[in-house]
Amino acid sequence: MNDAELAAHLAQVAGKLLLDVRASGVLSGQALGKAGDETANEFLCHALRTQRPDDGLLSEEEKDNLERLSKSRVWIIDPVDGTREYGEERTDWAVHVALAIDGRPEIGAVALPGLDLILRTDRPLPLAPCPKTPRMVVSRTRPAKEALDVAEKISAELIPMGSAGAKAMAIVRGDAEIYLHTGGQYEWDSCAPAAVALAYGLHVSRIDGSPMIYNQADVYMPDLLICRPEWAERVLSLLG
Repeated sequence: MNDAELAAHLAQVAGKLLLDVRASGVLSGQALGKAGDETANEFLCHALRTQRPDDGLLSEEEKDNLERLSKSRVWIIDPVDGTREYGEERTDWAVHVALAIDGRPEIGAVALPGLDLILRTDRPLPLAPCPKTPRMVVSRTRPAKEALDVAEKISAELIPMGSAGAKAMAIVRGDAEIYLHTGGQYEWDSCAPAAVALAYGLHVSRIDGSPMIYNQADVYMPDLLICRPEWAERVLSLLG
């Protein structure tokens, strides 16, 4: 099984495990989110350490091992991206499995278990036609001021949504054209979505136009822009 197949397989299996945990009906809300995180993380980390023992590993749910900084290949995972949405039994949450190579988001898969979908770097599909009026995905609970300002200037329709992975995959799937985030994230929030978006031919960058670089000592990532190439220059100019 090559790296892309492994990423997709692990994301899919973790998603099924999470659906099973939720379907048990034993837990709800924050307790359900915690149980889901722990279950998916245990599976993913064990599988990656078994299948790719020489690679580095960074997970939201594991204590960071800085030995990864000496590795060229580092798996970056988010067992449940959108724990709140998962606990609320919504569909806008995701599982992220990515491989960064020399800091670049090269390979990855994003599972959307609530929608029975998995998007992966080795099976990109053609992008849908780009509409004249853009749609912008924003946080359903705390949309960033910068995103709201840009949306107003380009007359974009706002689409509130949960997890970062769900928002990024909305662009990949053709359900929106722009995902602009300035509220701060971490490497696991965007590595797999960035890898998939790049494979599909989308624009992926920081809001100053610089590339997204992963496997850093400080895993905080202040901002990102994932959008249709047709909108990249315009959005970046409004943020400069």
